[in-house]
Amino acid sequence: MGSVSARQLVVAAIGVGAGIAAGVVLRALFRRLTVRAARTAWVGDELLFDFLGSIAFGLCLVAGMWSAVLSLPLHAHVHHSLTRALFAIAIAVVTWGGARAAGHATSSFAKLRSGMAQSATIFVNIARFVVLSVGLLVLLDSLGVSIAPLLTALGVGGLAVALALQDTLSNLFAGVHILASKKVQPGDFVSLEGGQQGYVVDTNWRNTVIRELPNNLVIVPNAKLAASVVTNYHRPERELSVLVQVGVDYDSDLDDVERITIEVGRDVMADVAGGVRGHEPFIRYHTFGESSIDFSVILRGIEFTDQYLITHEFIKRLHRRYRAEGITIPFPIRTIVAAEGAPARPVAGSA
Repeated sequence: MGSVSARQLVVAAIGVGAGIAAGVVLRALFRRLTVRAARTAWVGDELLFDFLGSIAFGLCLVAGMWSAVLSLPLHAHVHHSLTRALFAIAIAVVTWGGARAAGHATSSFAKLRSGMAQSATIFVNIARFVVLSVGLLVLLDSLGVSIAPLLTALGVGGLAVALALQDTLSNLFAGVHILASKKVQPGDFVSLEGGQQGYVVDTNWRNTVIRELPNNLVIVPNAKLAASVVTNYHRPERELSVLVQVGVDYDSDLDDVERITIEVGRDVMADVAGGVRGHEPFIRYHTFGESSIDFSVILRGIEFTDQYLITHEFIKRLHRRYRAEGITIPFPIRTIVAAEGAPARPVAGSA
């Protein structure tokens, strides 16, 4: 480096200061634009301004430092090394901002496709990993590192890594398959063949997290979930039939029973939270039981968890209405006939 005058130092300092000031102003501007863009229906403008805001300060700082390097009398090799270093920093800043933007874009796309507040982090992580990997290769190339031998080594070593991480890769691809098939999405209420039931919270690169109704979490490996029998109560739609089993006395007028039961079902559908307004309840007699004529009442709930309150209110109201109308809900009665002269013996299960 040659002798540096005070004027050159002032110019270099001004360049760095101008870069910092420009970065602060642009970052604040893009943040404000991001907030405004969030109010629009299109998410593309919000993602663009968020990306620009994330890289604005870093690029402006690099630009200010580069102007300082140009204003100083540096030796050629020093100038070249600093320029390459600043270019590498700029690539790193853009790569980091691009990975962040790719994650946000993937998350926004998942929300639009599924309509859920949650997003599947497996796709977000894959998008970020791809952008970071490409950025790292570009960064190494800018530093003069040949990436061709590196890619060859990665290709050869990838086979050994794949063999060592069979379970991990199996869960990764199973998770991608689960989400790509759209059979199980975050927010769905599912039941596993093992008996576990709950809402799907998230599917990451290794497992699927299910929150059961008692608010505990069930962690299921993706490969196991993909191979198991799963009942999804939110597909193809959330509404479901709510069946309540009822039995009435053999002396009952079945037409009156049907009419009264349907009236109670209509009231429940109209008044109880979770009931499907406008649904016409109906009943189906199906069994001559030991002490009653049994039938099913078919109601309708908005989603799986609504059936509990619907059933609760329906049983209370139906019992009250049956008592008012004189309809009997019998309990099991068993008559024992003993041979003449034989001692009576208790019978297990008699009532």
